[in-house]
Amino acid sequence: MAHTPLTARTRTRARSRRALLCAALLALTVQTAAVAPALADGPGGHGGSDCVRTEGPPTGEARRILDITRKAKKDLRLKAVQLRVTVDGREVVTDALGESMTGVPAEPDMHFRAGSVAFAHIGTALLRLVEQRRVRLDDTVERWLPDLPKADRITLRMLASNTSGLHDYVTDPAFGKELEASPFRAWTPRQLLAYPLRHSFWYEPGTSWSYSHGNYLLLIAALEKITGMRIDALMKEQVTGPLELRNTRSDLTPDIPRPTLHAFTSDRGLYEESTFWNPSWTTAPGAVITTHICDLARSARAIGSGELLSPRSYRTLLDPGTVGLGGGTARCPATICLKQTEAKHFGLGVIVINGWVLQNPSFSGYAAIQAYLPSRRLALAVSTTKTATTPDGNTAEEVAERIAAALAPEAPLAIS
Repeated sequence: MAHTPLTARTRTRARSRRALLCAALLALTVQTAAVAPALADGPGGHGGSDCVRTEGPPTGEARRILDITRKAKKDLRLKAVQLRVTVDGREVVTDALGESMTGVPAEPDMHFRAGSVAFAHIGTALLRLVEQRRVRLDDTVERWLPDLPKADRITLRMLASNTSGLHDYVTDPAFGKELEASPFRAWTPRQLLAYPLRHSFWYEPGTSWSYSHGNYLLLIAALEKITGMRIDALMKEQVTGPLELRNTRSDLTPDIPRPTLHAFTSDRGLYEESTFWNPSWTTAPGAVITTHICDLARSARAIGSGELLSPRSYRTLLDPGTVGLGGGTARCPATICLKQTEAKHFGLGVIVINGWVLQNPSFSGYAAIQAYLPSRRLALAVSTTKTATTPDGNTAEEVAERIAAALAPEAPLAIS
């Protein structure tokens, strides 16, 4: 569900789809003073009962961030930008620029699709289940997924870290053709998995790295059998509930809670509204999440700092054994088996880039990023929507990269 800073959000057909192909990033730990309005995060993680604009005229860092964001909005020809920046959990700035629809201003509390952010939550939930001794990370999955080829060699760790060798259905041209023709279609996990399972594996499980949405469909199925809970209930128990992310939820329909940030895309050639296109293809039912910008910033800080994890589990979140894997072979091209380095690699549902820990969903006209830099205790959350002339790619990343360059120049948020 994302562009991968590692960085092959493989293009199927649409600018939309390449979005979900990315996942999360690393962490550091320095400190910086909170600037601008210093409002502590409230119980919901957003400085109070509502997700609202920072009060009063912006000054200092808040003004600097908004100036950068306004310029990025103009340069990228964006329809809307929502953003929130916090330091050590304290608000620097929260705002929304542009329009949701013509004549309807964008607001910070408008909800949008958060795509692969769910994978960061699932990675954290898996590690919590390991800490609770309900499962082991290196358990093979044949008990729960007996029909999966190589199930006796594929572990939960491999599914969560994208090292199983399974193809990605999102980059399959046959799937892309079906999705483009029927954006309102409801997909089942079985239908989605039929695409990667018609191919041989890229490599033997655990020996390389390649991104596949199918890994998370399988991991979710295994976790539901392990716990006896549907994935949305499990996420609420393990992640969103403890973090009080009250505006982050999964729907089993294409609905988005009100107020809604509307999306538009030219993925099918014509610039059209895509707000309620069916997102069931992105992952399993119960893990198709929506959120707002304040919850996204809270998620960035909590996941990126390992707030819910032991120090040992947090280290595993950041590198479950992926560093050093990848690289092209005769069977798997370098554009698929991306080289995982210390500076840029996939963790357990997150991406690590130059110390930043992140996730970066982008599909069906929505783009977003949650990013956390432990060395500065700096959390960035950005959501964007498109006009008819917005360039391809995850434009929320571009906005966040510019903000990060100003606030933490020593740690480039260099995703592309």
